Order: sequence, then C-alpha cells, then structure tokens
Amino acid sequence: MSTVIIFNILILAGIALLAAIVLYFVSQKFAVEENPKIDEIEKLLPGANCGACGKAGCRDFAKACVKADAENFHHLFCTAGGNDVMRKIAEALGFVADEKEATVAVLRCRGTCQNAPDKVEYSGFKSCRLAARISVGQSGCPTGCLRFGDCVKACPFGALHIDPETGIPVVDEQKCTSCGICVKTCPRQLFEIRPKGPDGKRVYVACRNTQKGAQARKNCKAACIACMKCTKVCDAVRVENNLSYIPAEVSAEEFGPALAEACPTGAIIYTGALKKKNAETENER
Repeated sequence: MSTVIIFNILILAGIALLAAIVLYFVSQKFAVEENPKIDEIEKLLPGANCGACGKAGCRDFAKACVKADAENFHHLFCTAGGNDVMRKIAEALGFVADEKEATVAVLRCRGTCQNAPDKVEYSGFKSCRLAARISVGQSGCPTGCLRFGDCVKACPFGALHIDPETGIPVVDEQKCTSCGICVKTCPRQLFEIRPKGPDGKRVYVACRNTQKGAQARKNCKAACIACMKCTKVCDAVRVENNLSYIPAEVSAEEFGPALAEACPTGAIIYTGALKKKNAETENER
C-alpha cells in the first residue's frame, strides 16, 4: 500500500516539474520586453500612485510618457510631482515640458465649531462617508463639513489635518500636490482644486449650502445667503440655487478684496491682504 502511495506522489511530482519547465520556456518565448526607459522615468516620479494623472499608477504613467510623441507628451502631467518632475521627464525623453499653473486644494466650507455649533449628537461610527448616508450632520447643515477627517486619513502626502479649535480640515499648501484624492474622498464634495494664484492670492466661496438664506444662516453663521452683493462687484460671479460661486478665472488681485468685503457673512475667502482680517472676523463670531 505504501509503495502505491509513494509511486503516486512521484508521478504527481514529475507532472508538476514537467509543467514548471514548460511554463518557464513558454514565458521566456512569449515574454514582452519593456523599454528600459520606463524604469528610468518611474524613478523620477513621486511614487504616490495617487491616480491624479488619470493613469492607474506611477508605472502606468511612466509607460504613457515613454510611448508618447512630442505632441501627446504635452497632455501628460504628474500633478503630484508638478513642473519640476515634468521637466526632468521631458529632459530624459528629449521633449520640452509645458509649464502649468500651480494649483492647490481649497476647502469650500467655514462650518467651524464656532460658526456652526453642534445642534444634534451623532453617536455612529466616526466616518464622514457613513455619517453622510444616515445623518444631516451635527451642525444641521446638509452640505457642511462632518469633521470626522476622512480626507485627512486619505491624503497620501500628509497635507491635511483637523484644526482642534475649529474642527475642520486645514490644507498645508507646502505639502499639497493637488492630487485630488480629498476631492474624491469627501462625501459632500467640499474640496476643490484651484490655481494657487499670484503670490498665493485666491478668492472663492467657502460654502456649499443651497438652503435659503435664513435657514442656511441658522445652521452656519458663515453660510452664503445668496444676497447677490458679490455679483455687483464682479459680473463673472454667479448665483445659482441659492449659492454663489466665483470662477477660478476671476482675478483675485483685482476683485478679491472687494468681494470679501462685500460678503456680509464672511463666506467669501480672500487669501491676500484680508487674510488677517478674515481671521479676526472668525474670532469675533
């Protein structure tokens, strides 16, 4: 009996060995040799595999760069690496890289603990994505920040943290690569990628609340109330569905201070000279 078992084991081992040999030679015969340039380009990339470039990961992006001709190369851009990385890649491939305007993620919400204090108690799992499905949020604002930090956990560059005083996320502009993961992660779509602007000057509406003025203001002191005052400052500003929006094309240097001063609730953020004033207004509230 033992002889039969040993014989069967030897047969199986032989079959396995033969299969391994066949597979080895087949893999060698049909192996696809990759361009060594792919490895060279991949080493120049950040290695975050964030997918902001529209590819599956850094290696996939490297392959696209190597396959591209001079015209198609201009359509490729590593958001995480920025212009510096693209210049190195272009130099390695014999191309010329286009300079693109620097961008950064901004939080379109001022629903801080001070502006939008808790009105209900949430006792569920501390996750923005889950809370958004079962609750309007502790502040009562149906589109405000839920303050559980899903975006902070998702950011691969450590560019986000929750301010313990305000309770909402803060973007570290020095670390932010505009990869867009925070945009995809936030269930209330509170992040937007916008140009950094000259000298860091930007102007935007930090609110997504589409409730009517009185109700929006009840939930958050800094909510947009669709008063239309911003539209009188700049024709490009539009108000739709009870909410103002300032396109990225609007010059922050030209209109930023006036737009921020015109907003009666402080929903408009200008990151230039009024930054200190906005902070003082926040403290007063």
